[in-house]
Amino acid sequence: MKTTSWVYVAIGVVLILVGLLWVLQGLGTISGSFMSGSNVWFAIGLLVAIGGVTSVYVGVRGKPAARR
Repeated sequence: MKTTSWVYVAIGVVLILVGLLWVLQGLGTISGSFMSGSNVWFAIGLLVAIGGVTSVYVGVRGKPAARR
């Protein structure tokens, strides 16, 4: 795996973790914040987590080989 691939994977993992935290806060599972119980933070967290999954996928998959 190339260096740039690891960067995509690392950023993706961070985005997934932050997104899941925001989803749980938006659902009200984690309380004590202005974000708790807010549907807006659930949606934002879901989008961030999906972006993280996409980043990990790109990092793991890499560029396709050139056709000959």
